[in-house]
Amino acid sequence: MASSSFQEEAKPIADQLDVSFIKEHKLCLSCLGRIFAKLGRGEKDDQGMLNQTRGQEITEIMGLDDAPLPTDCWLCEGITDEHARFASLAVKKMGEWEYSTFLIGSKFDAEIMEKEELLWSEMIGEYSEPIKAEFNREVGKLVLDMTEKNVEFNRPDIVAVIDTMYESIALQISPLYLYGRYTKLVRGIPQTRWPCRECLGKGCERCGNTGKMYQTSVEEVVGCHVMKHSGGKDHRFHGMGREDVDALMRGNGRPFVIEIKEPKKRELPLEQIMLDIEKSDEGVGVIGLRPSDNDEVVMIKNARPYKRYMLKATIEGEFSEEKLKEVVVSLGEKVIEQKTPTRVVHRRADKIRKREVKSLAILELSGNTVVFDITAEAGTYVKELVHGDEGRTQPSIAGEMGVKIKVEELDVLEILDSKKTGAD
Repeated sequence: MASSSFQEEAKPIADQLDVSFIKEHKLCLSCLGRIFAKLGRGEKDDQGMLNQTRGQEITEIMGLDDAPLPTDCWLCEGITDEHARFASLAVKKMGEWEYSTFLIGSKFDAEIMEKEELLWSEMIGEYSEPIKAEFNREVGKLVLDMTEKNVEFNRPDIVAVIDTMYESIALQISPLYLYGRYTKLVRGIPQTRWPCRECLGKGCERCGNTGKMYQTSVEEVVGCHVMKHSGGKDHRFHGMGREDVDALMRGNGRPFVIEIKEPKKRELPLEQIMLDIEKSDEGVGVIGLRPSDNDEVVMIKNARPYKRYMLKATIEGEFSEEKLKEVVVSLGEKVIEQKTPTRVVHRRADKIRKREVKSLAILELSGNTVVFDITAEAGTYVKELVHGDEGRTQPSIAGEMGVKIKVEELDVLEILDSKKTGAD
């Protein structure tokens, strides 16, 4: 029997309903009880009050004959009696994937949904529950018992969408996210896959039919090893900024999150993956690999950390060492203006950017070769800070000295945080 609180709440509402409509449109106990689903929630047993139980009470309150079997129900046509079968189908389908959290969704025949709207228009719909909500909950409870996995409403690992009309299951697999920091100790490797400019990835003579400007990338090195263990369909790389193709990434590495689409497995041997990347001898290393999520992707993409660089350059012709030292001192803690560099203006908006040079020092000076230590705001074109880009960066070391400077090498030494730089 249902709780007395349900009877007290339901009776005055049931007295207002058109009994002839309910008798004409025969409803099973679950569909009848669903009209009153928001009532009787004050006293619950361990599993909560079922709509079927509410329906039994309503038949007594309204003086109805016994409700028909679900297979004879005008509304659900037997679906409310098939929860266990659909749960088994979902468990079998999801069993092909590794997951810790799940959610059940559903699709119903349009005719059933139209009947439900008609029912609500004749009844007092504010107390009702949609058949889809009941189905998702009850099937979900059965799947929970069968798998001992956890239900997750916000970001489940897997969603099983059950089409009740065709008795099929469609799975929605959430991506797997892994955070880490990468180092790049060889030049000539981009951070992410770089499609050929000529064929846009289709393959042509210029790219040797690979479809790529460069044969590999940090993304591909890391993604290859993660994909091998996860069985994912594809991957996407989210870095906290990026260094030039010909620059090294040293020190504690650059933060990134790699996103694996449709992973078969989620519990991965992270230490082994990092070791395999190191042994691959492709110049890429990864430290601190751990599970992540989409929130961290957003954080990484929005981060504006200061970065510390080591830049090696050659000063052309004669120059004054004293003048060089004066210029270096003057540009430390200076805000510069940079037009989009000529080397990238073909693919980026041509505009002026203001960037802060936090510190600038000379590490080594030998003849015409100088090595600078530079800490600058995110988005600073460091090479242009040195050679001036024919006046597109103001001020620059070359411009202030009145000489030409050729950048030979650039290394990113460290991705700094605000505490280390004093930046906001």
